[in-house]
Amino acid sequence: MGKVMAICTSEKRGTQKNYVEEANFIEDFGIETDAHAGKWHRQVSLISFEQIEDFKARGGKVEPGAFGENLIVQGFDFKNMPVGTIFKCNGVELEMTQIGKQCHHHCQIYYQVGDCIMPREGVFAKVLKGGTIRVGDEMLVKETP
Repeated sequence: MGKVMAICTSEKRGTQKNYVEEANFIEDFGIETDAHAGKWHRQVSLISFEQIEDFKARGGKVEPGAFGENLIVQGFDFKNMPVGTIFKCNGVELEMTQIGKQCHHHCQIYYQVGDCIMPREGVFAKVLKGGTIRVGDEMLVKETP
């Protein structure tokens, strides 16, 4: 079981995302108003709260959204879960489609600290069922492949 610690969105790609209290997830699209939404496999990005806290302990000064993540969730080690895992939060269902990503251009965090965890710790998902997720909501693993 996990807990949604932060939700972040941005209107433009390549920018830090901004914290919001809740977001509307649209089936087979992503988060309403988020720049990464669309008909593809990386509609929503997730990262573990624990990995961000570890990064902060090593000197990283980051706020929610700094890694371009949409959801920060406590209680899951996403990178060690199989692609195809389905998460449920309220009525929203997300299917994990990718672990990590190639970073073509180093982000602002990398230049400040010399490291960025999103390429190896972040995961991506597509929205199977839409609805609203709020900060503090409980997230469950519905099924694993």
